[in-house]
Amino acid sequence: MKKMLAVVLTAAMGCSLLGGCSGGGSTGGGAQQAAQGNSEAAGDMSGDSSGGDAAPVDASMYEVTEPITIQWWHALEDQYSQTVAEIVEGFNSSQDLITVEATYVGSYAQTNEALVAANAAGTGLPAVTVANTPYVAEYGAGGLTEDLTPYIQATGFEIDDFGKGMVDASSYDGKQVALPFLISTQIMYYNKDMADAEGITIPEKWDDMDAFLEKASVVNSGTTERYGTIIPGWDQWYFETFYLNQGVKLINDDRVSTDLDSETAVGLVNKFREWVDKGYVNWTTMDSDASSNMRQAFIDGKAFSVVHTSSLYNTYVDKCDFEVGMAWLPGGDTKNQEIGGCVLLIPSKNDQATKNAAWQFLSYLCSKEVNMKWAKETGYIPTRNSVLQTEEGVEFLKEKPAFQCIFDNLDLINPRIQHPGWNQLSTIWKNYMLEIMVEDVDIPSKLEDMVEEINEVLEDA
Repeated sequence: MKKMLAVVLTAAMGCSLLGGCSGGGSTGGGAQQAAQGNSEAAGDMSGDSSGGDAAPVDASMYEVTEPITIQWWHALEDQYSQTVAEIVEGFNSSQDLITVEATYVGSYAQTNEALVAANAAGTGLPAVTVANTPYVAEYGAGGLTEDLTPYIQATGFEIDDFGKGMVDASSYDGKQVALPFLISTQIMYYNKDMADAEGITIPEKWDDMDAFLEKASVVNSGTTERYGTIIPGWDQWYFETFYLNQGVKLINDDRVSTDLDSETAVGLVNKFREWVDKGYVNWTTMDSDASSNMRQAFIDGKAFSVVHTSSLYNTYVDKCDFEVGMAWLPGGDTKNQEIGGCVLLIPSKNDQATKNAAWQFLSYLCSKEVNMKWAKETGYIPTRNSVLQTEEGVEFLKEKPAFQCIFDNLDLINPRIQHPGWNQLSTIWKNYMLEIMVEDVDIPSKLEDMVEEINEVLEDA
């Protein structure tokens, strides 16, 4: 069994994240755009860390020879603080020259803002930072990231041990500008005790959401006592796959326009708003405490389910006094989802001594042993193919059987869309969606305004 599981998971992690092995793969162009963008970005690397015919790399150029203290910026919330502290201490104790100080900056968006500002100022940059996967193209195009290719070649880092899709998703213009770090996907957490008691199941199809929400919600005299589900309004990643699986192209094939005002897209928004008006769905704000408030509503039984990242599985299980279930999101013509989580990168404006120390820590964070620790103590997915072939990899699924729904669908997890204008697009999109969900507005008119802004961004990117 162990050998069979390892083969299945290795193959899935290797090919699925490219999108080309996704069994249909027609997510309205989203998966195809991602694969195309990543293919163009990855160039001719082919996962070859040896460098082929390239000139030999002088390994001494990347050695750490003097004591140095470096900063690591991360977006891991308080529930991960003990794991972060243990891993940082483990690295600091493993050698004598580098001292790492970990700093929680905030969400991925807040980390991005701080990083872009520090890069523009040319000061205050961290040695290593996390970045949400869609930022890779923007950072690569802007020259913010260090090319890690020579570091990989000089130290023999096993880049091939990651799935090819992960490697491509952290590359830009033929350069390995980041490394895959903590990888997740979207999931629907639900109260399994309630589900069993009331005979409620998470639908597999979008068309069955009406019946599900009506049954899972408790609304009395216009007041919601229990939401059927909560959708995070602070990040479009949590609702964008509903569009992709209905055939909506978030970025059209021309790469300078969006399909977010199409008949299908307008229909989706109308349906979301209908559910909000009925009290079936809570569309959250973008406030800094929106995530914690959503989790608390689920913990308190005020929501039957929530759409969130698989990385928070341990947090939900630890906080809830009921059995927490996980389900794949309801699909449309397809039921694809997207890679989530973050990569690790080194800012290019740092001096070489800082970069060398950063590389040692970065490669440690992505090592097999540390990767397995992340997977066990969080809800992130094991990213190293070799990890899946160990006893620990098999035990992982035994300890977290709820992850079966993810492992059953690994070949449907696609890379994110890579486009230099994606960050601006997503910000515009979620801002308009929040306004539509909480205010009395003309939806077609608002979507027309939104698309006009997005198209301008795509044209200028």
